[in-house]
Amino acid sequence: MSGASDASDALRGVAQHEAGALEGLLKARAENLEASGLDARTHALVSIAALIAAGAAPASYVFQVGFALEAGVTPEEILGLLVALNPMVGNLRIVAAASEIATALGIDLESAARAVTD
Repeated sequence: MSGASDASDALRGVAQHEAGALEGLLKARAENLEASGLDARTHALVSIAALIAAGAAPASYVFQVGFALEAGVTPEEILGLLVALNPMVGNLRIVAAASEIATALGIDLESAARAVTD
């Protein structure tokens, strides 16, 4: 039972963005980046591409887009990634991912939609 309780506590901590819980995730990410041999920008773009290909949960994009921006990836490069992936993963995944990426970039999609219809 203790293992299940520990897992519940860890998951709760990650979901609530507790520093201690996130520290382990960030350490694993840093180790993966180093082990990959890729530069931080490429690693970030590959990570976003993997989320798109896997049809990841919306919350996943917030962290990965944040990491990408910190690594120097521009919103235009993320858009280019969507264009490049479209033939491989299809329009449905790209449209779904574009919405989540826009939200992660702080783009207010509702205001943008209203501006188009006005």
